Amino acid sequence: MEKRVSQNLEEDLSQLYNSVESCSLTAPSMANDNPEELLATEAPETDQHIYDPVACPDKVEQNQRLAVEELINTEISYVHNLQLCISDIYKHLQNKQLPELNLEELFSNIDDVLQVSKHFLQGLEATVNQEHDQLFHISTLFQDFKEEMENVYKVYCANYDQALLLLEIYRKNPRLQKEIVDTLVSTVPHTSASDLSFFLVMPVQRITKYPLLLQKILENTPDNDGAYKALQAAASAMLDVSVNINEYKRQKEVANKYNKPGYLTLRDRLARLNPHSIAKKTTRLSRLFMHEAGIVSKTEDKEFDELEEKFQQLATAVTDLKENVATFLSNTEAFLSSKPHENQLEIGAETTQLYCQIAGKLHSAVFLDLRKRMEDLVYHPLCNLTEVLKGPQKLIKKRLDKLLDYEELEEKQNETGNVTYEEEAAMNTYLAINSLLVSELPVLNNVALQWLRHILASFVAIQRDLAKQVLQETEGAVAQLPHRHLPAADYWKMVKETLSQAEGQLSSLRKKIETVEPSPVVQPLNVAEERKVLLLMNKHGPDKLYQITANTSGSKDMDLTLQRGQIVALLHDKDTKGNPNRWLVDTGGTVIVTAVNLLSH
Repeated sequence: MEKRVSQNLEEDLSQLYNSVESCSLTAPSMANDNPEELLATEAPETDQHIYDPVACPDKVEQNQRLAVEELINTEISYVHNLQLCISDIYKHLQNKQLPELNLEELFSNIDDVLQVSKHFLQGLEATVNQEHDQLFHISTLFQDFKEEMENVYKVYCANYDQALLLLEIYRKNPRLQKEIVDTLVSTVPHTSASDLSFFLVMPVQRITKYPLLLQKILENTPDNDGAYKALQAAASAMLDVSVNINEYKRQKEVANKYNKPGYLTLRDRLARLNPHSIAKKTTRLSRLFMHEAGIVSKTEDKEFDELEEKFQQLATAVTDLKENVATFLSNTEAFLSSKPHENQLEIGAETTQLYCQIAGKLHSAVFLDLRKRMEDLVYHPLCNLTEVLKGPQKLIKKRLDKLLDYEELEEKQNETGNVTYEEEAAMNTYLAINSLLVSELPVLNNVALQWLRHILASFVAIQRDLAKQVLQETEGAVAQLPHRHLPAADYWKMVKETLSQAEGQLSSLRKKIETVEPSPVVQPLNVAEERKVLLLMNKHGPDKLYQITANTSGSKDMDLTLQRGQIVALLHDKDTKGNPNRWLVDTGGTVIVTAVNLLSH
């Protein structure tokens, strides 16, 4: 479409030039004469004109009008093709329900691009009736849409390479390739497109063309025009958008390099060790210790530290909630598997029958529904959220490594005045990761928090529904309970007495079991652990010793994996950032930070 518009423009310009040239000639016989000779031989010496002046269209103004028309017409064509891509191609492929076809990654956020483009086109078309103020309104429109365009196009452009890789994979699958081609033939036969890349590349091309289209209008606008400066500002703004999109794409590429899925085995990790990597890790560890000892100052980034702390709090909350829900489901499973109502109960026959009736209903319907809803609406979303947070957690850890490299190289640059190309690339890697995290963590934190709120709301709704269902199922049976007529105060007094009596029976049973069963033998510490505990006691004193109450794996700076029952010594009741919920402890050889709620004095 744009090629046809370009050809039409060339034809219009050619006709315009011909008409202007014909206006400068007055007789057919002059058509083949040299204009310079005519001026030299036939121009009168007097100041009077021998020909009446002829009004000629202004070429600059005509070119300006054509450039504006090109902007609007190509935008109309672009939006039309995007609508075809989504309403016809995407939906047609979606209806085919091909599990191998990843439509989300293939089309990315093209629907967001379409929405912004449609609103932008409406604004462009509204400028047609503005006459002399049209250029000013076009300039203002671009500046108003700058942020929206950058936000949607940067996501699309960053994912575009991945979409091309997917298309390459699909081309190697004859069945998938046939489905894609058949879709194109049946939905957009007039385009003669044989590949999806024909449509997928359009947003990438369009966002880079806006500065060129504006520049073309600007070149055909006089410097003294009232809209000239506004057009300059608009062209500069769209150029900034292109630059920012390229930078965002570069940052994403760096992040993806260090954020690949999968875990390396011990053998793989050992195979990757070499003198260079060992030296690099040693330098990082040395610098980290110098940070903690206060020998060298640590690069402060309060904005990132606040974002990272909020992210880690969310990640910890999600992990804890997931573990609690898993325990809840496990206990529910154990409760459902017991089925006491199917066994012989040593209570009154009437009470037994009533209990079995109620319990049978609850076990066969209500509790099974509870378990399914808890899994579908709470546990599985929590698992998905946990997986989503793993990528940023890995990137945050990698940022610390790159920060240590950056500080080391920055010192070298300050001392020597230069760094190698590889060292400069390493410094830029840290800057790219840090910039990406600072821009993306606020969005991720908000999305994760909203996700967590929805999960908690689902949990509350499930518990509310459970209570409602139990009351409905037992409404008839409650009327048959022997104590239904008791006043509330007397009823709760009876409940307390019954529970107290049951507690006494359990205590008596426990004592009987203890007299029959041998007392558990305290397992002695192995030699290494005993030596470590004695070392901590001699070094810090018994009052500083704490025991780890649960297994934990490191998720933040200076965190390590700790085992339940391990003895540590308190060094400081805050971490290096002043957080009182995470303490600095000595494990008998390594100084680390751990959460307060995992320590028992």
